[in-house]
Amino acid sequence: MKAQKEIWRVILAVALCIVGITHFTTPTPYIRIVPPQLPNPEALVYISGFFEILGGIGLLVPPVSRAAAWGIIALFIAVFPANINQAVNSIPIEGIPHHPSLYWFRLPFQAVLIAWAWIYTQPDEGKPRASIVPDRVENPQ
Repeated sequence: MKAQKEIWRVILAVALCIVGITHFTTPTPYIRIVPPQLPNPEALVYISGFFEILGGIGLLVPPVSRAAAWGIIALFIAVFPANINQAVNSIPIEGIPHHPSLYWFRLPFQAVLIAWAWIYTQPDEGKPRASIVPDRVENPQ
């Protein structure tokens, strides 16, 4: 079970980093779904992309992974209005099939993503975790 949890941690971290990078490489689709009531959609897309990348990396750094998981949850909640805007206004995104039912399906899926991140807010009882930080080896002298 522990090994599976760590595999899923890496999958979430990598997915967040990839999606975060796309906020910088192809921001237009994300800009299109930002609700019009919010100021400066382009800046919001870049900010959310930055925090997706930061959260993905943080999830793999044990000293900050729990805080990163809480940040990811906050991010998923913060971008939810864009998902609602996309569903309500049926805003197509290039490269994704344009089926309004998919946009509506995405809304409850956000709860799945939040639950996935929430798993990593829980203490690990000192067990090893997936990490990009090498273990420290004490040099006894």
